[in-house]
This record gives sequence, C-alpha cells and structure tokens, in this order.
Amino acid sequence: MTIADLIDIPAPTASTPLNAIASATNSAVQADTKKAAVVFSADAVAGEGVSTEARARQFSLSVDEPAALGGADTAANPVEYYLTALLSCQVVTYRFWAQRLGVQVDSITLHAEGDLDVRGFFGLDSDVRPGFTEVRVVVDVTGPDDADRYVELQEVVEAHCPVLDLTVNRTPVVSELRVNHD
Repeated sequence: MTIADLIDIPAPTASTPLNAIASATNSAVQADTKKAAVVFSADAVAGEGVSTEARARQFSLSVDEPAALGGADTAANPVEYYLTALLSCQVVTYRFWAQRLGVQVDSITLHAEGDLDVRGFFGLDSDVRPGFTEVRVVVDVTGPDDADRYVELQEVVEAHCPVLDLTVNRTPVVSELRVNHD
C-alpha cells in the first residue's frame, strides 16, 4: 500500500490544519489497521561518471559528487541529500506536532552538518565506517510560548521524526542483485 492509498481526502492547502489530516489518518487506520503500513519507493539510474538521476513518485532528483570525490559537481551528493531529508522531515514533524501540542511556531530554520571520514568510503582503512560519524542539527524556532514548551516540542519531534529514526535506530536493508547480460 502506498501513502496515497491511506486516506481519501482532498489535497491539503496551506490552511489545512495538520490535526485534520492526523484525524482522518487515525480514522482510516482504526477502520483498517492494514492501512497503517505504507510503502515509499524510489528509483535511480546511473548517469555519466558518478552522477545519478533518481525519482520518487513524480519528482526527479539529480545527484552528483564534488570533483574531489570523482564527480562533476552538478548536484548535491547523497549525504547532502540525507542531511536535507533529515532537516525537511524535521520541519514536517515540528509543524505537525506543534499543532497537535498547541505550541505556536511562527518560524523555524534548521542547519545540519555531518562528519564523514572518506577513508571508509575509499576503503583506505577498514576500521573507519563509510558513513557519518556524527550529525549535528541546530534548530532556530520563533514563537511566543515559554522556552520549556519548545523543549517539549523538540523532544516529541526527535521521538517521531522518521528520517531521524533511520539514523538513531537500525533499519534492515535487504539488497537483491540482478545480473543482466546483453
């Protein structure tokens, strides 16, 4: 089941309360618990060099590497997309939970950076992992509520953000190799 199959509601607008979407989702899942498990998917095709053209639903993404990592520097690289995925998921989660908790968020700006030792990717040191060793996120939030309400909001966001969950918890990845001969 895809996310589009979950509930039958009109596309939300900027003024649609997120609580209404959550309520409709809750009703749909209560009526049929199988609707709680949805599948997201993406596809990618190798381009020139290390570039990639990827698709998720009807959206296209170009991916490349900086010259120092073998690319032509025509697009963000995969770990930069991970950081933007993390930040954008945090924005969605902040907006949703702010409404749910009744915390007013007038504006929210996020910044992330991650430390990566390229020896892991290039196989130069088997003791070095190829991914980030640490990711730091700074959230600047503006609103009239007491600071403790925003701390509460941050704790809830960190407990419910799907992309953050991918990093802090193990997620099994099952790969299948299909070799095609011309």
